Amino acid sequence: MSPELLTDLTIFLLSVLVGFEVISKVPATLHTPLMSAANAIHGVVLVGAMVIAVTADTPLGYALALVAAVFAAMNVVGGYVVTDRMLQMFRPPSERAPEPAVEEDAAGAPPAVSAGSGAREPAEAADDGRTGTEAADPREGRS
Repeated sequence: MSPELLTDLTIFLLSVLVGFEVISKVPATLHTPLMSAANAIHGVVLVGAMVIAVTADTPLGYALALVAAVFAAMNVVGGYVVTDRMLQMFRPPSERAPEPAVEEDAAGAPPAVSAGSGAREPAEAADDGRTGTEAADPREGRS
């Protein structure tokens, strides 16, 4: 194993450990805004992967450079998708992108709800005063 490869692997391992420690300390409420701000950093990672790809001279080096570039590109695209969805929450309802329509089956239920799954029928909902959009309590009816 060459000294350069050993140095590169050491730096990679240390960066993974430091990155894990930093990210694990971020509260869940701050994760999405921080992802938004991290898009520029992910762009730098993509550029770094391309620079490493130029210096690769073995099949293993080419494979690692490809994997690094693919993961960096997924990070960039994913970050911008999450940022766009987060920013849509702050737009007026008239300017928001339409949500995808949910297809209904013949009985008028969404595909994820099937008979016997605890779904309430509209007639049953009318009997107890609740609307059909309220979820049934799974403990209901138990003694």
